[in-house]
This record gives sequence, structure tokens and C-alpha cells, in this order.
Amino acid sequence: MARTVVVTGANGFIGVRLCALLVREGADVRAVVRRESPALADVTGRLRQMAVGDLGAATDWSAVVAGAEAVVHLAGRVHVPGVAAAADQEHFREVNVGATLRLAEAAARARVRRLIFVSSAKTGDPNEDGASDPYSRSKAEAERLLGETSRNLGFECVIVRPPLVYGPRVRANFLRLMRLVDSGIPLPLASVANRRSLLFVGNLADALSTCTSHPRAAGQTFSVSDGEDVSTPELIRRIARALDRPARLFPFPVALLRLAGALAGQKQAIDRLTGDLAIDSAPIRTALDWHPPFSMEQGLAETAAWYRAPRGHGGGTAGWTR
Repeated sequence: MARTVVVTGANGFIGVRLCALLVREGADVRAVVRRESPALADVTGRLRQMAVGDLGAATDWSAVVAGAEAVVHLAGRVHVPGVAAAADQEHFREVNVGATLRLAEAAARARVRRLIFVSSAKTGDPNEDGASDPYSRSKAEAERLLGETSRNLGFECVIVRPPLVYGPRVRANFLRLMRLVDSGIPLPLASVANRRSLLFVGNLADALSTCTSHPRAAGQTFSVSDGEDVSTPELIRRIARALDRPARLFPFPVALLRLAGALAGQKQAIDRLTGDLAIDSAPIRTALDWHPPFSMEQGLAETAAWYRAPRGHGGGTAGWTR
């Protein structure tokens, strides 16, 4: 009998890739969405969309988890510009903590064996500036409470912490960077000497699939990356190569770049481009004998092919949450 795996946030760009992989591996997939989505139309096989409406502490997950073997929880709230800080903080907790704990309790009642929670690399790096933002705080709180809940209610919990995820259908910062490189505008980033980990969506999907069934994943927290850290200038050069465009970089003092970003209200964006966030993915490789099936070069090539396709970087959906 095929195993049944629940994927929340299934119509996001990570969720679609994971659902397609699980179906190919022979699983029965319950693709949980806020409302039915065309983003999953190309995933053929044993997949059923299940709509649960808006997420919160009152979300009813009982029908979603009944009879399932594992749950991969991707759904959550990400930062929305322009929302008041106090309201934003409360909404992050409602969705990323309240809805997650409600799901864990429903899974325990249904005797689901394992829940995989997709968190953030920033929760494991106290030196990362973004670790104090509402999103990261809510993810860290959810991690802590999930650990307590799994011990009290007797199910297996796995925490997966990805860094920046890229791939076809990517949005937000990575897509903006691709557009800048493609535009040919000279970028003042040649002097940046940082180290950042990245993760291709195909590698993340493979790691999550492994975590649904590998016996040694139970109770573990894993950071996952492509296994190759790059500086921002090196990333730009690789994106340019994938797009068959020149990498136009020129030197500029990083301190002045950060000052200019702060004055322009773009502090967080500049901090991401100039700061470090390198993670150690050795534990998942050692414990689960997991190795990313795609190199960074392959991941960027696939992302570039999607970007270059007609309406590739303007069409599609932004996904539910990720």
C-alpha cells in the first residue's frame, strides 16, 4: 500500500516541487491549500487537493491528517511590506505558531507517525540580523513548542532549516536579483566578501522526502543547503553565466553601501546582499546519507531556463506562503 503524505502550502513553489517528487516516488499526496489552485495542475498521479481556508489557531486539520503517515508543513506567513509592526507580529504568531500547533495536535490524535516542519536558517544563527524579525521569531517559537508537543503527545518531529531557496517559480529577492543581472545595470557589489548558503528547490524537495521516511531523521533538526557557499559577487557571476549575460560589477565600499541602504529605507535588502549566512549541512548528510541530487550550477541553469521561458518570470502564482 502506498504511503500517504500530507503537504501543506502545496501550491507554493516549494510545495509544487515536493508534491511532484512524492507522486513520482509512489506516495498518495494530500496537497493542502487555502483554496484549490491551478499551480498543481501539472502534477499528475495520486494527488488530491484539500482546501482548509485561512490559517490560524482555529484551522480544522482533522480531515487532512486522517490516516496519513507523514505531514510536511510548509504553509506559513512570510513578511508583507506595509503592515503595521504590532499587527504583523500578532499575525505571524497566529499563523506560524498557532496554526502549526493546531496541526501537530490534530496529527497526534490521528496517530500520524511524523511531522516535518520547514523553518528558517535564521532561527539557528543568533548573529544574523534578521533573526530578530517577526517571521524568524515566530518560526523559532514554533520550533520550540513543536519539540515540547511531540514529546508530550508521542509523535516524531523533524525540523528542517533552509537558507535562501531558489528555483523555477521563485519570487521576492532572488527574482529581483535575476532581473537586475539580466538588465545589464552595473552593480556596486564587487567589494562584497561575504559567504552565504543557498538551496535549490529540487534539493530541498529531495531532503524533505527523505525526512518523511528515514528512521534516523526522527527528532532531529537539520540545516540543508546545496553544500557550496558563495559570495554575492560570485552568485551574480553564476546567475549571469546561466542567463548568458555579462556580470557587470564594480567596487564600492561596503560600509558606504550599507549607509546608503539605510538612508534609502533598504537596510534589510542591503544586509542580505552584504552579510553572511553560511550553514552547516553536514549533519543531514552524515545521519541520513543524504546528498543533494543537483549541483548549484544545475539549479541555476534550471532557474534561468524557467526565467527565459515565455512569461516565465511574470506568470504563474506567488504561492500560498513561501
